[in-house]
Amino acid sequence: MNWGTKIVMGMSAFMVFIVAMVIYMFHMHGKDALIEENYYEKGINYNAEFDAKQNVFQDDAKPKITITSTQIVIQLKDGAQYDLLLMRPADSNDDIKLKGTTTGTSNLILVDRAKMTKGMWFLNLSWRNNAGKKYLFKNNITL
Repeated sequence: MNWGTKIVMGMSAFMVFIVAMVIYMFHMHGKDALIEENYYEKGINYNAEFDAKQNVFQDDAKPKITITSTQIVIQLKDGAQYDLLLMRPADSNDDIKLKGTTTGTSNLILVDRAKMTKGMWFLNLSWRNNAGKKYLFKNNITL
């Protein structure tokens, strides 16, 4: 084998590598959990998000989170309508979105963790109390 053949084989192997990487990147597009689809809109609405986070501190309304072997129990200060998003950084297909109202006089949010994999989860809880005040709480939990 002469040097010209080796150069052509090396270039073709490099081209196959580049094409394989392009195919892989297109296949993985949209499956990354760390990228928001509407991050421009979130940037425009940042003040409302900041105010909701501040309301948690001003009203001392930080939720109490208890993790048991079968469920995640989140207790709020007052009754509320909530939007709960549990995001798994490793795989966006595992994300859990819940909406509803708190249950009982203890103002609980119950999440079944039977199908949740172990590891770190991003918890994003936004709620509106009965008076209409908005709150936002973000935290990392480990199961």
